[in-house]
Amino acid sequence: MGSVSISIVEGNPHLRSLLGWHLQQVGHWVHQSADISHAREIFFSRQPTLVILDAQLPDGDGLEFCRWLAQQQQSLILMLSARNSEADIVEGLKSGADDYLTKPFGMQEFMARVEALMRRNRTMIPPAMLECGLLKIDLVQRRVRLYEAQIELTPQEFSLLYVLAQAGGVPLSRSDLLSRAWPDAIDNPRTIDTHVLSLRKKIEIDPRQPSLIQTVRNVGYRLNLEFLNTNQPHSPVLGAVTS
Repeated sequence: MGSVSISIVEGNPHLRSLLGWHLQQVGHWVHQSADISHAREIFFSRQPTLVILDAQLPDGDGLEFCRWLAQQQQSLILMLSARNSEADIVEGLKSGADDYLTKPFGMQEFMARVEALMRRNRTMIPPAMLECGLLKIDLVQRRVRLYEAQIELTPQEFSLLYVLAQAGGVPLSRSDLLSRAWPDAIDNPRTIDTHVLSLRKKIEIDPRQPSLIQTVRNVGYRLNLEFLNTNQPHSPVLGAVTS
C-alpha cells in the first residue's frame, strides 16, 4: 500500500490507538479523533484519503456524520460498528460507507479491508455546484450568485469563498485557509485578512458589520450559513452585478 492520510474517528481510546499503531507501521499518516467535532476539523485541515468511522460516537450519530462525509465526495469511508445485523450493515452502506466491519474484528481482517479500499483508487469528482442557502457557487464556470445577483470576484476571492463555503460553517484558521485556498505557499497569514476585507466589500450588506463572513476570535473565519439560510433574496448586496 502507498502512504496515504487516514483519519480514525473512534470513541474507544484503546482501539483507536491500536488501529493507529498498525496503520502507522505500514507507513500511513494517521490522525486520531474521539468525537465528530474534532473529526470535522481534521477533515478540513488534512483532507484524508480514508476515514475509519465508529458508528457510535459520544457527541453524535456516526451514521449522520457518514452521510455528511459522503456528500463531500473526497474520502473513502470504512465504518466500524458493534451492530452486526443485516439491517444495520445495509443502513451503514446506504449512509455512504464504502465498507462495513463489525466489532469485534481481527487486525489482519481490518488491515485487509483498508488495503482493499486503497486498491479501489476511487476518483473523487467534486460537484458542479455548491449551494449554501442563497449563495450559489458554480465550480465549472467559477461564478458566484448571492441573493439572485451575480457577484464579480477575482480568482483568489473565488477560491477563498469556496473554501469557506465547503467548510460548512466550521471556523477555519488563517493557516488552513492559506493551505487550501492559495495555489502557492505563502508565509504571511495576514494575507487572509486583506482578502477577507476585499471579499466582504463585495458580498456584505455592511462590510463594517459583516453578517456572512464572521471573524472567530483566536481561530480565524467562518461562513455564516444560518444567515444565508434564513434571509430573503431581495437583500441588497454591495458589489453585486445583476444579470
